[in-house]
Amino acid sequence: MARFDTSFDATGVEPTTAYEVLPAGKYRAQIVESEMRVTRNGMGQFLWLMLDILEGEHKGRKIFDQLNLVNPNPTTVEIAQRTLSAICHATGKMQVSDSEELHLIPMTIQVTVKPPKNGYGESNGIRYLLPEPGAAAQQAATPPNGGSASTPPAKMASAPWNKKG
Repeated sequence: MARFDTSFDATGVEPTTAYEVLPAGKYRAQIVESEMRVTRNGMGQFLWLMLDILEGEHKGRKIFDQLNLVNPNPTTVEIAQRTLSAICHATGKMQVSDSEELHLIPMTIQVTVKPPKNGYGESNGIRYLLPEPGAAAQQAATPPNGGSASTPPAKMASAPWNKKG
């Protein structure tokens, strides 16, 4: 039994709703929270990530990922390290010593929908995409103070999700 300090009135609080997976597609997102957590069996640790969708119809939605960086299975660790490398490349942070260094840096992710498995419903998978060619040049050509650069910026390609056809 757990006694509350005061009486809880559920009429004044919106109840949680069922978790709905994000539709498959490309999204602009950023990591907003991260922490190392112990695996259920206690034999390893994973980097838990919370990402925030930045644009479009699903702006503000959260999506989660976990990277099994400490695990007795070397293949599992290699997969996690490759995913962490993809995150580093997507954010432009090639050397990090703390996951917070990857926070609040917009990047493009590819979201997939995984079918139900082991008694769990559908879930999302995430792939971290490299910046589009020219995006870094565009960013470098734009001065931080908003003034004009001595050379015109490279034309940015339109986002794949905005293309028609």
